[in-house]
Amino acid sequence: MAVELDVELVSPEDVTYSGTAEMVIVRTVTEGDIAFQAGHVPFLGVLAPWSVDVLRPGGERDTFAVHRGFVEVSHNKVTVLSDVSEAADEIDTARAAAARQRAEETLKSHPDNAAAVAALERAELRLRVAAA
Repeated sequence: MAVELDVELVSPEDVTYSGTAEMVIVRTVTEGDIAFQAGHVPFLGVLAPWSVDVLRPGGERDTFAVHRGFVEVSHNKVTVLSDVSEAADEIDTARAAAARQRAEETLKSHPDNAAAVAALERAELRLRVAAA
């Protein structure tokens, strides 16, 4: 039997995922996409707003929208600490689509609006993860 990773995705509101995995894939700000498997060297990185994929034993994949945070890998454990993390099946796509539309409207008249850029990024991430 292959050694598995213990995985936790944690946000201030909730533990989004706690379980085992054969592989965890994240996107970091400086390193890009990184896949972790059992035996990976210790690692600490800053997460980009992107999806986190947890490949569970048996081949199932759980995908989460993660809006910034950190990933730590140590002793066959992957911990994702994020501002917000949402499972694909928990995302309200109508709400995300409305948020995307509002952000796009704001950006038409104020293209340098940082809050609207961030809102658009979050909405598009949610919609991409929900559709996966």
